[in-house]
Amino acid sequence: MHPAFPTQRPARSLSSRLTAQFSALAVGLCLAIGAPLALADELPDAQRLLKQGQLPQALEKVDSYLSSRPKDAQGRFMRGLILTEMGRTADAIATFSRLTEDYPELPEPYNNLAVLYAQQKQYDKARGALEMAIRTHPSYAVAHENLGDVYAKLASQAYGKALQIDSSNAAAQSKLSLIREMISTAPKPGGKPAAANRPVASEPVKVAAAEAQRPAAAAPVVAAPTVAAPAPTAAITKAPEKAPEKTVKPVDGSGAGTPARSADSSAEADVSRALQGWAAAWARKDVKAYLAFYANDFQTPGGASRKEWESERAQRIDKPGKLQVAVEDIKVSISGDKATVRFRQHYRSASLKSSTTKTVVFVKSGAKWLIQQERVG
Repeated sequence: MHPAFPTQRPARSLSSRLTAQFSALAVGLCLAIGAPLALADELPDAQRLLKQGQLPQALEKVDSYLSSRPKDAQGRFMRGLILTEMGRTADAIATFSRLTEDYPELPEPYNNLAVLYAQQKQYDKARGALEMAIRTHPSYAVAHENLGDVYAKLASQAYGKALQIDSSNAAAQSKLSLIREMISTAPKPGGKPAAANRPVASEPVKVAAAEAQRPAAAAPVVAAPTVAAPAPTAAITKAPEKAPEKTVKPVDGSGAGTPARSADSSAEADVSRALQGWAAAWARKDVKAYLAFYANDFQTPGGASRKEWESERAQRIDKPGKLQVAVEDIKVSISGDKATVRFRQHYRSASLKSSTTKTVVFVKSGAKWLIQQERVG
């Protein structure tokens, strides 16, 4: 599902330190603070207060904004940033976790979750969150860098364990020393001091800051602050009024197997047309036609009721502004009355531009192919 986010903007990273205690071999992670999440008109004051360190006032502004827009992703994202700066880690984790559930196509909440998990030394969770960020946005440079840092920490733990078991293991000692040297010699950016009541992390973290007045372009990254170049967002293909059909080439062959293969090709073409029709209905904001592409047993995200899900989808699609939705690189796999489709989805609204790999499971219902499952990745 796609939120109505403001246009993505190039990011500029600020330097600062992680405000959480790491062990001797800490990792520097980057915290995305709204690079692709340009702020709505009501939020600049909260952003200004956050930059000035007036955190309670910034939180009050954001809470006031969210009181009338509880589903607004950009407001919730900023709230997670403020909670992080306030040291309310559990609340920040809950905020970013709910964002990943409601907007699984956005990489920044995953990235920030990883930073918070790393601060708590939950490196397996951090790794999982970063892998999801990269899956949704393969060119997200900061997430790749953060993942490297997490792998380094996991490696140091593994080598340390090996040395506890066998202190004469020269190879493990050499590798552990190499990792420690690599981290200790990494350039440490300058940054604002951590809050007095919170321990300072032994390694810096990078935070991508948004530039409010730049044109749409890149998607940046996570965690306490260092400058990181934003990852370029994939170009969005304008959604045609009528989405072009994906041509499915028939399988060449001869002999007894040809009729079965022809039937498979026909089914693949039908599924591809259903996918294109779904995207076209979405792009022209035809809510009734869009919802008609979903099966009665569609698995709604987060366990919401079908009525709640349809109402939320209708509200998002009906928001002012033009939508562009296009699908490409369609790969269809048929198994009886089910078809699994992997494809690249390009989405653009007045406030968001994204390019995401998705998987959709169709089921045959009479003469139609309807969507039963939908997920990112």
